[in-house]
Amino acid sequence: MKVCIVSDSHDRGPMLASAVEAAKADGAEAVIHCGDLIGVNTVKASLKLGLPLHVIHGNNLGDLVALARLSCNSDGQLHYHGRDATLELGGRRIFVTHYPHYGHAMACTGDYDLVCCGHSHLPEARQQANVKGGQTWLVNPGTVAGLGAPTATWILGDLATMQFQLRQVVD
Repeated sequence: MKVCIVSDSHDRGPMLASAVEAAKADGAEAVIHCGDLIGVNTVKASLKLGLPLHVIHGNNLGDLVALARLSCNSDGQLHYHGRDATLELGGRRIFVTHYPHYGHAMACTGDYDLVCCGHSHLPEARQQANVKGGQTWLVNPGTVAGLGAPTATWILGDLATMQFQLRQVVD
């Protein structure tokens, strides 16, 4: 299973939709958003693309009531998880948080195959040694909005092979 991993869209709906559309064209079956979505209008174009979106809120909260309401009325397309999320996709156990230090700590537990985070606007995909003697992938897609970064980025993850490709948003 392939997934689109994004973060820090900061109300830039067209850029988020561009990443989701490209990921869908490359075979993605779901979207993981690592926070700072801000408003519900940010996800409306992406929802029309038909991939389920798993969203947490980050530190720029926006209108959480509207986000929860949209989630309830999305026919299962938008999954609003709150502050963080534990998911099972493609047979992999995934933890989603906004903060890199929290993501690092959760990767170290060895309880997850993949930990996704955001906040720093700096993309990274690396394996982290965990306390169970294994390795956990820690992935930060950067910012899909391109704010405070050289370019707008997202990650296409293949959960079958555990490969993660950094992509740039194409307007």
